[in-house]
Amino acid sequence: MALHFTEQEFLSRKRKVINSMKEQNINALLMFKQESMYWLTGYDSFGFVFFQSLILNEDGEIILLTRAPDLRQAQNTSNIKNIIIWEDKENSSPSESLKNILVDLKLKGKNIGIEYDSYGLTGRNTIKLNESLKDFANLKDESELISHLRVIKSDQEILYIKKAAKLADDALESAWKTVKAGAYEGKILAEMQRVIFAGGGDYPGNEFVIGSGHNALLCRYQSEKRILSDVDQLTIEWAGTYRHYHSALMRTIPIGKADQKHYKMHDACFDALSNCEKKLIPGNKVGEVFDAHAKIFDSHGYKKARMNACGYSLGATFAPTWMDVPPMIFTGNPLIIRPGMIFFMHMILMDSENQLAMNLGETYLVTEKGNERLGKQKLDLTIL
Repeated sequence: MALHFTEQEFLSRKRKVINSMKEQNINALLMFKQESMYWLTGYDSFGFVFFQSLILNEDGEIILLTRAPDLRQAQNTSNIKNIIIWEDKENSSPSESLKNILVDLKLKGKNIGIEYDSYGLTGRNTIKLNESLKDFANLKDESELISHLRVIKSDQEILYIKKAAKLADDALESAWKTVKAGAYEGKILAEMQRVIFAGGGDYPGNEFVIGSGHNALLCRYQSEKRILSDVDQLTIEWAGTYRHYHSALMRTIPIGKADQKHYKMHDACFDALSNCEKKLIPGNKVGEVFDAHAKIFDSHGYKKARMNACGYSLGATFAPTWMDVPPMIFTGNPLIIRPGMIFFMHMILMDSENQLAMNLGETYLVTEKGNERLGKQKLDLTIL
């Protein structure tokens, strides 16, 4: 059984969830987030693309409702003992199967929390679920009950994230060796991902972002891949991933030579990141970190080129994203920063007028006295 945490840690997590359920007056929690299932039981699968739910009763009983392909997946990767399969057939109704489980648990008329805000619960399945449970129980949106508990990482989780950070650094080292005029973006991606897999890492929660020329101004992966020109710019954003825990980095690399505006933009990114570091300390609010970012960029004249968020929490996540939100770093976010939180802070500048990009992103662990940058590579502007 490929459990990545001790029995004691899993029991501690369950106790925290049950205590939170009691505080919210919830008799049972229906989980649809794969991250919640993985964190609570070790269950590791992409089967959430179909209807599946992990039920936690207030007495601590755990039941997984899933499809046949995930029976052995759950047996091999998790501590779940009770696994119920809904059958693939015409007009099958897994939401009714879920209701039958809740009937057996004597939850009629009780308060049931549901992770509605989940990639594992589509809009259509939400409608079917609500129809099945109509007049059966009192339903409550508890999408963030476990998410709030997961924000503070355990010592073992931090070790995994630090391993992911080393893999991210190795990928950057590989990129520096591969990036040059005439290099193919696909080759750069292949070399970066190769060292992560060779180092024991996993697939990331979403694609690496790579773009050169006009595509260097994009913050998302897209399928066009170019051969780098003699004078060019390359934006890459990637994450080292270990046991599904992520540590992300972001860079813009001028090719051949840098535009003078690149230097100024990089200075602003470095300045903004440094000031965000000063705010990312226990006791401050998450929104204060963004405000430090905005103040620096605006003072450099880059208000139109910056984003309206400058980072987010990282942890163990599954497709389609490695962003482990909430929390996200934007203005007004009242969440108090605490030790054990992990944040990726990205300083992004996209100058559409001049078709120039500059990005600098690093992952940080909040410590008792401040924070620790988990990546160990240089922050200088690197021209290749």
